[in-house]
Amino acid sequence: MLPDQDTHHDVQTLDKTIASLETELSAARSLQESLLNGSPVAEEFKISESIGRRKYLMVIGINTAFSSRKRRDSIRYTWMPQGEKRKKLEEEKGIIIRFVIGHSAISGGIVDRAIEAEDRKHGDFMRIDHVEGYLALSGKTKTYFATAVSLWDANFYVKVDDDVHVNIATLGHILSKHTLKPRVYIGCMKSGPVLSEKGVRYYEPEHWKFGEQGNRYFRHATGQLYAISKDLATYISINRHVLHKYINEDVSLGSWFIGLDAEHIDDRKLCCGTPPDCEWKAQAGNTCAASFDWRCSGICNSEGRIWEVHNKCAEGEKALWNATF
Repeated sequence: MLPDQDTHHDVQTLDKTIASLETELSAARSLQESLLNGSPVAEEFKISESIGRRKYLMVIGINTAFSSRKRRDSIRYTWMPQGEKRKKLEEEKGIIIRFVIGHSAISGGIVDRAIEAEDRKHGDFMRIDHVEGYLALSGKTKTYFATAVSLWDANFYVKVDDDVHVNIATLGHILSKHTLKPRVYIGCMKSGPVLSEKGVRYYEPEHWKFGEQGNRYFRHATGQLYAISKDLATYISINRHVLHKYINEDVSLGSWFIGLDAEHIDDRKLCCGTPPDCEWKAQAGNTCAASFDWRCSGICNSEGRIWEVHNKCAEGEKALWNATF
């Protein structure tokens, strides 16, 4: 009989080996589907296949829309490194950051061409096979994780909205504490009411599935920012065609993990308020990983106010480049 510690290590090693094989299978399926559908294969996929997949700490996908150019620029000039610094972030820290966007209903239209021009300038987009639309966020989230896990081999895959301020090093430190856990779902966990009245914000058309009127959702991460481990991203990729999509994206993600042996981790550093909340916490040495206004489900008027949040709540550039994960 092996000691308990050795047995636990062997089980973890076996879990990771199985997960790696499942990821490769998922990537092959994604490539096969792209070829069968006549879709272009992402250059990053071709490169990763030809040189071998290196390991990254995390992939951060920033959910964005065609109309959000000002939001994207505000992020580029605050918390998201640009140019050579972004390449350095990938190579030295193992952190990938991309704006995630699909295509319009008429592919190749004016909005698609505008994104292509923006991407030629900045090179920071991840284009996915998805028709954009607010009511299609659950599908976009599913496609994002499936695509990201096929492109990059990372410990974690993060989704964040484009009106949220992020401290990358603080986020990296939070996630790196859980790298040895195979199936983790990290965010600010909540359980809001199931709204059955048509016309209200966050109305749930499938409210009857959640029991009697007045019931609440199962515990799930709020949608502004959350992270999942590689095993869970692989699970989404493999089963994406049969995973149910609720109207609210954060509810959908939580529902996909209900029957799994996944650990839910509630970390309130991922949902701080804007100043003075995140400012006071930073001054006390308890820097936030993500900051936004709950009443706006993001930073209110983020194009202008994210500068204020960055000036008062940012961890500082040295914190990122001196970080060891």
